[in-house]
Amino acid sequence: MKVSEKPVGGRRRRTPQEAQREIIEAAEALLRERPFRELTVDEVMRRTGLSRPSFYVYFKDRHELVLRVVELIQTEMLELANRWYQAVGDGPEHLDEALDGVIAVYETHGRVMRALADAAADDPRVEAAYGSLVQAFVDETAKRIQDDIDGGRISKDLDACEVAKALVWMCERYLYLTLGGDDRTLKETVSATLRTIWMRVLYPAG
Repeated sequence: MKVSEKPVGGRRRRTPQEAQREIIEAAEALLRERPFRELTVDEVMRRTGLSRPSFYVYFKDRHELVLRVVELIQTEMLELANRWYQAVGDGPEHLDEALDGVIAVYETHGRVMRALADAAADDPRVEAAYGSLVQAFVDETAKRIQDDIDGGRISKDLDACEVAKALVWMCERYLYLTLGGDDRTLKETVSATLRTIWMRVLYPAG
């Protein structure tokens, strides 16, 4: 049986999906402004049209809420990265498209990603969620590199897993520094820099 928001005062009725989305968006907005340690259920719910008790209908605690934030950003990034991960044929062209897509997503969610990365340093549950997000990209990158090695499109001298780990974590730190704060580097500069590095490592002939 579906749970729906009951009208309370002037509050409108919402579907469970709408209510969860509103709470997640409120959490994202807060993470753009302040560190994770200052994110509380009260603060999140004040930014919604929902009652505080309704938070616990959808989420166990703030950690579960942040996990959902991470999952949504990860899904958005992976959909664009799949332009390269799942493509057949021209590796350099598809990699170019994938990098541009991921950078665009990071530009939108950069402050949230920075807040999560900072929180991961001293909160084990956030660390696990954030580490899982990055590892998903490491795993998919390694698979694509290995496929291109097997197909003769990338040098067989490269270790797919180690190169993937180095490239993805380098990318994570670079995006954190360039698009995660208020003093941002131009997106075009970020894109050109990462494109140069990835292409020279993987497809130097291209």
